[in-house]
Amino acid sequence: MAELTGLTPVGVHAVAGHVFEVDTEDGDLVVAKYDPRPDAVLAEVAGLAWLTEPGAVALPTVRAHDDRWLVMEAVEPAAPSAAAAEELGRGLADLHAWGADGFGAAPGPSNAWIGLAPMRCEPGADWAPWYLADRVQPYLRNAADRHLIDRGDVSTIEKACARVDVPREPPARLHGDLWSGNVVWSNQAWLIDPAAHGGHRETDLAMLALFGCPHLDTIIAAYDEHRPLAEGWRARVPLHQLFPLLVHTVLFGSGYARQAVTAAQAALRA
Repeated sequence: MAELTGLTPVGVHAVAGHVFEVDTEDGDLVVAKYDPRPDAVLAEVAGLAWLTEPGAVALPTVRAHDDRWLVMEAVEPAAPSAAAAEELGRGLADLHAWGADGFGAAPGPSNAWIGLAPMRCEPGADWAPWYLADRVQPYLRNAADRHLIDRGDVSTIEKACARVDVPREPPARLHGDLWSGNVVWSNQAWLIDPAAHGGHRETDLAMLALFGCPHLDTIIAAYDEHRPLAEGWRARVPLHQLFPLLVHTVLFGSGYARQAVTAAQAALRA
């Protein structure tokens, strides 16, 4: 790290996996992440810069990086608060409104990642066909080929993507992996570990709801008041959750496949 930042580490604390908190000789605290996938590092650096550009939400500042290491500022955690949640809701609305060059358009490499799963980022003009082709089918085919999901359930998921009517909106500037674990609560809510790309704004909000998030109702209410969501958005949440659920299926197993099928059935009933 010293070669990248010019700062001498005096203490290293493992956080998770290949993520470390590093105390430096000048009294600073930074986070250092190691990733053997060069595209993943470049995608995260580009994504953080792209999401920071509107000035709408808080993201850590990149201090230095190469094709294996990313060093950024550390965020001092605190208890979630309603005030921070309101600010996050309004900030997400403004972030999304800054837009993207297309559905799937990303600021970094086209061969990007969401967590440990590859994620193709090629622009599409229409959300529904792009979502099915680039955000659902790659993971659905992977799961089916590995017998993690039944063929009949594959059909159910594809029908949900084909039949559910989603209001046409311009591409939004998405965090792209906005589950609650990627929200760090401090004096405000900070967003980390993006899989940034253009998409439908409802997808970020649906992912935020997937595994539970503190003050979620406050976040959504502040968002909707600031930049109202299209009618019926709640009924479309399961459709947008298919993407992260299928990613989790290929990474973590068939338990998430059952959740994906349940989401598809809910979308079809909406």
